[in-house]
Amino acid sequence: MADLFDDYPEGRAWDEMLDQATGPRSAYRHVHRALAQLSAGELRARADTLARSYLAEGVTFDFAGEERPFPLDVVPRVLGGDEWDHVAPGVAQRVRALEAFLADVYGPQKAVADGVVPRSVIVSSTHFHRAAHGIQPPNGVRVHVSGIDLVRDSLGDWRVLEDNVRVPSGVSYVLSNRRAMAQTFPELFAALRIRPVVDYPRRLLAALTAAAPSGVDDPTVVVLTPGVFNSAYFEHSLLARTMGVELVEGRDLFCAGGRVWMRTTQGRRRVDVIYRRVDDDFLDPVVFRSDSLLGSPGLLDCARHGTVTIANAVGNGVADDKLLYTYLPDLIRYHLGEEPILANVDTWRLEEPGALEEVLDRLDELVVKPVDGSGGKGLVVGPAASRVELAALRTRLLADPRGWIAQPVVQLSTVPTLVEDGLRPRHVDLRPFAVNDGEQVWVLPGGLTRVALPEGQLVVNSSQGGGSKDTWVLGGAVPRRSQATAASGSRPVPVGHAVPIESNPSDVRVQVMQQQQAALRPATHAATEGVQPC
Repeated sequence: MADLFDDYPEGRAWDEMLDQATGPRSAYRHVHRALAQLSAGELRARADTLARSYLAEGVTFDFAGEERPFPLDVVPRVLGGDEWDHVAPGVAQRVRALEAFLADVYGPQKAVADGVVPRSVIVSSTHFHRAAHGIQPPNGVRVHVSGIDLVRDSLGDWRVLEDNVRVPSGVSYVLSNRRAMAQTFPELFAALRIRPVVDYPRRLLAALTAAAPSGVDDPTVVVLTPGVFNSAYFEHSLLARTMGVELVEGRDLFCAGGRVWMRTTQGRRRVDVIYRRVDDDFLDPVVFRSDSLLGSPGLLDCARHGTVTIANAVGNGVADDKLLYTYLPDLIRYHLGEEPILANVDTWRLEEPGALEEVLDRLDELVVKPVDGSGGKGLVVGPAASRVELAALRTRLLADPRGWIAQPVVQLSTVPTLVEDGLRPRHVDLRPFAVNDGEQVWVLPGGLTRVALPEGQLVVNSSQGGGSKDTWVLGGAVPRRSQATAASGSRPVPVGHAVPIESNPSDVRVQVMQQQQAALRPATHAATEGVQPC
């Protein structure tokens, strides 16, 4: 029987499974041995079963007008416990620094006064909202959920690609991938101690409950979704169901007497915590877009008066700005008094003297990104761009240097991936998810690995033909089934069921598409809002 790895090519990038000189790396030895014992036909049969299970569950996306099962690769990504014990504290450190920065930027702005971050960087950010100034979260948490995107470079070292602390999405894939892979490779799950991910809904619910307004002992938590037209609606409904809370739309909520209420079949019910999956601009038509049908008038005023908690907090997007990203190492030192555990990717700030000139001279060598872009929108990979594209980019950079950053092309690490030609190296990134309950920043073991399926592609978005892998972290306690109701998927009977109010579905759909910045984002039932490329 031919070994699946007999013709596995040696790529230019650092391969996470195979060292061409010494063979399988330690974390992958058991997985490599199990895969090598399968024939190509057997592996493809398991992959087909995996795809059919995703299609049956509705975990699909629209690619070129065709509804397809979201590509979950049959080969897992594996991280050793020692690797994870470096990554997880680095992610947690980053979240703590972002929390401190956001508290400062919407408060005294000491970092500005002390010269750590220029005021111009903050006030010129698209997602800096003066309306959020002075709002104090009940337990001091603004970043309840975060997704910190990481890559491994040509030496295998971890680097932070960007921060996502607005409405980071994709955790539904982590949960769905794990369930599907456990059914596909039961022998590996029996043999390996893989850290579980099933605890995420319970952890999230605990963090949201801990964020309830002062004096509320039994808070009502809801998940606020833009609605069924949103590409991540599957995720919204999954999280609401597994936490045992109501999934609501803006039309289900109203503000009265300084509080937020939910319409139910048994009358109105007070809402204490809103886990919102609606962008700031659409959240409160009194403060932001007056034509919004996705939020509810008065939400921000209630948050200001401390009668409701909005998670994640309004205005967090200033910390997602890719120019602000370049200041995070200094902010870690300033706010925490620590050295960064995880390094940034080297980045040019185009407003700095000499930086723009250097980048313009090297456009064909660099990756250039808009500071507020998402889903790959606006990104230009210099070596792959045409002369016309580079000329147009040069004009945009000269007109708005604040709106762009530049980075060297990072040869992302590769993991063996099943494609038409067999197992081949494909580039990956990683989005670990962290939950902050005010006492601890807990990092979900593993996170979402996104894989670029086309050969040589560095952009991992599903809209660019990418997929995902189940991410296994080895070691730790033996996985056990959570006894918590929220984590088990069973749902307590709610006091009342949300009653929708009639509205014009066409108007709602238009605004959902606007929120999604739709052009390059997949119409995915379990999609990744705001998913960023490398």
